[in-house]
Amino acid sequence: MKVTLSKYAGFCPGVRRADITVRRLISERKDGELIFTLGHLIHNRLYNEELKALGVDSIDISDVDKLVPPKVKTTVVIRTHGIPSDDAKKLFSYAERFPLFNVVDLTCIDVKKIHRIAEENTSEDTCFVLFSEKEHPEAVGIMSHAKGEKYAVSSLEEFKSLSFEKKLLILCSQTTQNLLEFEKIKNFSQKLYTNAKIYDTICSVTENRQNEAVKLAKQSDLMIVVGGKDSSNTRRLFELCHEACPDTLHIESVDDLKTDFPDSAKSAGLTAGASTPDGIITEVLKVMEEIKNADFSEMLEDSLKTLHTGETVTGTVFTISDNEIKLDLGAKFTGVLTKEQITDDPAAKLSEMFKVGDEIEVFVIRVEDGKGLATVSKKRVDADNSWVVLKEAYESGEILEGKVVAQNKGGVVVSAKNNSVFVPASQTGIAKGGDLSVLVGTEQRIKLIEFDEAKKKALGSIKVILNEEKKAREEAVWATLEVGQHFMGTVKNLTPYGAFVDIGGVDGMVHNTELSWKRIKHPSQIVSVGQVIDVFIKELDVEKKRISLGYKTQEMDTWYQFTQKFNVGDVVPAKIVSIMPWGAFAEVYEDVDGLIHISRISTERINSPADVLKVGDVVDVKITEIDDDNRKLALSIRALKEEEEKAAREAARAEEEAARAAEEAAEAERIAQERADMAPYIVGSI
Repeated sequence: MKVTLSKYAGFCPGVRRADITVRRLISERKDGELIFTLGHLIHNRLYNEELKALGVDSIDISDVDKLVPPKVKTTVVIRTHGIPSDDAKKLFSYAERFPLFNVVDLTCIDVKKIHRIAEENTSEDTCFVLFSEKEHPEAVGIMSHAKGEKYAVSSLEEFKSLSFEKKLLILCSQTTQNLLEFEKIKNFSQKLYTNAKIYDTICSVTENRQNEAVKLAKQSDLMIVVGGKDSSNTRRLFELCHEACPDTLHIESVDDLKTDFPDSAKSAGLTAGASTPDGIITEVLKVMEEIKNADFSEMLEDSLKTLHTGETVTGTVFTISDNEIKLDLGAKFTGVLTKEQITDDPAAKLSEMFKVGDEIEVFVIRVEDGKGLATVSKKRVDADNSWVVLKEAYESGEILEGKVVAQNKGGVVVSAKNNSVFVPASQTGIAKGGDLSVLVGTEQRIKLIEFDEAKKKALGSIKVILNEEKKAREEAVWATLEVGQHFMGTVKNLTPYGAFVDIGGVDGMVHNTELSWKRIKHPSQIVSVGQVIDVFIKELDVEKKRISLGYKTQEMDTWYQFTQKFNVGDVVPAKIVSIMPWGAFAEVYEDVDGLIHISRISTERINSPADVLKVGDVVDVKITEIDDDNRKLALSIRALKEEEEKAAREAARAEEEAARAAEEAAEAERIAQERADMAPYIVGSI
């Protein structure tokens, strides 16, 4: 067999520079010194395992803070893909502050060129578009340097869906992207946006590697692409080569040749990604040349097996886009797995659900021999597998978690364990006639209440779980209840005879007689639904699950309030509220009435209280008796009048006495004056 090695296979200049630099750092490292790479230096598992064995660990930016202040010389290497601008600022600020902290920037010069383009050409008036794998570290780093509106797109279709709102378009590409696809995007953008700034930023080495690989693939019966499964540029090589030569395999090392390498007998091409070490390429080339044709034929029979509709096979992810995944099915067919055949969730992101290298079991829907494609479904396999899970859940009573994906007239549909479970309206927990649409899009827990294996039909219930949880909460509360406990409860509903109050998981009733000291016709006179009130347990029947609550307190009793403020002998204003033949009732305080007996109304004899009083009159009364036991008051208007009359008599008597005293004083003064006037004459006569 003739094996041809592409002249552009293996390390690109940027990766080779990084490899040489790190190996120099390792050779110059003194005992105790530390070397780290921020993320894997290159996307090649075997190479990174070798670095780890040499004492160079890969860390995240979140780990850097733990390294400072360093106690020994510590070197952090920035990988070829570059890093976000904020991460770079943090690293170099540490290097300035701590002499033992060293940063070695090995970002590829072509990547740095895109950083400068983004920084110097973007603003609030531009729209920066990067053709890339959105989550690729190189793309993440580039996007951090762009200002204003910015997007990462992975295909022409994605680019067409964008709207720039008359902003200036700045278009670049990740250095390792598909050259042909980028050309399509460029051509489309030039037609629609005549003033767009377009930069050809696909690395020239990448461009040459892709062109040479495609050319070699077209000339070969077999094509081998060597490189890491998580390497972007290697995956791109595989896709391009696979289009040119259906018998193309992606391997990481010579070990994969034992099971994955097919032989078409005549010729084979060999290329490798930019992150593939020379040693791995040489080893693969050597083994390929040594394998005998008989061995190839045997592997060919195993590797190029024919797919059939209805088969269930396992494929390995080699590309991921927003709408589909492509799988290596271990044959001459590429599996096409669309988003619709993976999930019912329109918001799901395939790049978050899967990564390159993942193995997925799929059902073959259709085979297109001429194109080397097979349409496959993961949902079909998941449904078959999960039906067994549903059966086990039904038998064990397990609670399942799922998302409500639809509503219909009879209930809602929950996607659980990759199967659709119908929940009747009566089992949703929504009140009869309520709006079931509020459940759509929410995560719910369900328990299967019916299961028909023959019809593959399952009925679930949300309500049964809610009821079980409510019961458990109630039991927990009941275990702690005691007579006399106080709660801030919420009024749930009102009945003619009282109010039901939630005291934290269980309900108790406050009877009308406990809501007020006065007689009421309906609890709404005192409380309302939703109101929070202070209640206490009066009686407790655990067996019958009944709680009698109290609400009224002595402080709420208007009689109590009255007796705390007034005493016998106090004079208070009173409003006449009713008149009887034997007396009148008067309100002296809110809801506190007293009796003014007919004999205590006037100092004069009257035939009826109505002779001198009428309802609504406000008069001053004297409290003559407080019967606390029977809650009765005796009031008197007459006592006040008698006191007034007595006071008047006493005042008149005092006035008379004062007048008499004044007369006597005047008379005494007159006599004294007369004596004083006569004094001279009396002395002379002697």
